[in-house]
Amino acid sequence: MAYPRWRHMLIESQRHALKAMDEWNCSGGNFSDFLTHMHKAWLYLLHAEFHMAGTDYHYETETGESRMIDGESKAWELRQCLKERFDESDNPVRLNVELFVALRNKVEHRYEHSLKVVTGGKCQALVINYEQELVAHFGMSHSLADQLRFPITLQSLTAEGQAQQQAAAAKLPKSTRDLVAKFEADIDPAVLDHPKYDYRVRLMPIVGKKTDADLAINFVNLDELTEDERTVMTEARRTGAVISKFKYRDVVDKGKMLPKQVACEVEAQVPFEFHVQPEHTEMWRRLGVRPATKAANPYDTVDKYCVYSEVFSTYVYTDAWVAKIIREIGTVEKYRAFFGKEPRRKKLSALKQQVVAPEPMPQDQDVMGKIA
Repeated sequence: MAYPRWRHMLIESQRHALKAMDEWNCSGGNFSDFLTHMHKAWLYLLHAEFHMAGTDYHYETETGESRMIDGESKAWELRQCLKERFDESDNPVRLNVELFVALRNKVEHRYEHSLKVVTGGKCQALVINYEQELVAHFGMSHSLADQLRFPITLQSLTAEGQAQQQAAAAKLPKSTRDLVAKFEADIDPAVLDHPKYDYRVRLMPIVGKKTDADLAINFVNLDELTEDERTVMTEARRTGAVISKFKYRDVVDKGKMLPKQVACEVEAQVPFEFHVQPEHTEMWRRLGVRPATKAANPYDTVDKYCVYSEVFSTYVYTDAWVAKIIREIGTVEKYRAFFGKEPRRKKLSALKQQVVAPEPMPQDQDVMGKIA
């Protein structure tokens, strides 16, 4: 059976990703080759996404014709793909990849090891983000997790090795250090600390009796720790970075909304009525955020706005979808332009409830606390 074109792009993307990780894990690996292969892996992955979604990812001339180079249409480079895939300029995944786009042409071969040391956590985030993007759009059957192993390492697991790494980092040329510093200067500290931008791991040997269920690497979810345990983990010195696999937890409906909830959220923020039928249904159809009911491939959604819940055989929506609806039709003029009709004004009683919602009296708060 012949593969569609996007599948060939995806296979090439996966090939480059595996080559990149081989370069990283090999003792004689080349860091610049790691950057090159991850650059191509991300580029082909996003091209595959655009192609499967029917999005034209080629540049056009002023007359609307395809811009040609050597007889072929010029496709978007990675930086442009990132802008199209991630709307927010402060998205940690986008910023992480953009940093390595900037570093790719800056690598000096004699300083490769130093750069690899100081960007270790960011490189790990680059790979984990790639895997998550791959699985989110093409399913677990395309995951690379079963082809990778935790690398055996010496240097980063001893105090002496850590000192050698710090010494190597100190040798990095000023021009390269300045590039990273300038890139991060205007980024929110919360984004800089986000694991999707810089993935850091603290490795601690396990002592005690081993069970058959134990693996060499165990994962701790900060959300499952007590406050005291979380404080110890988060306040520990921010040193050391270890390459590790990421453990997925599938929570399809967390933070998601059904259509009726979406309609209520939107109506609360606009001056007119907004219902599931016909407004919400017409919007997801025209904006192409999900396929039609009983479509052959129900998973073909724009996951930023909508995902398919396999358990409940329905579609659920995100906060980003509510925000997009309001951007598209949030005023009377925008509503009229989108739907070609006048919106139905809210009833006066509904407006009063929104604007003049009474605050509970102190005694009411006590009663509510007792009931809770």
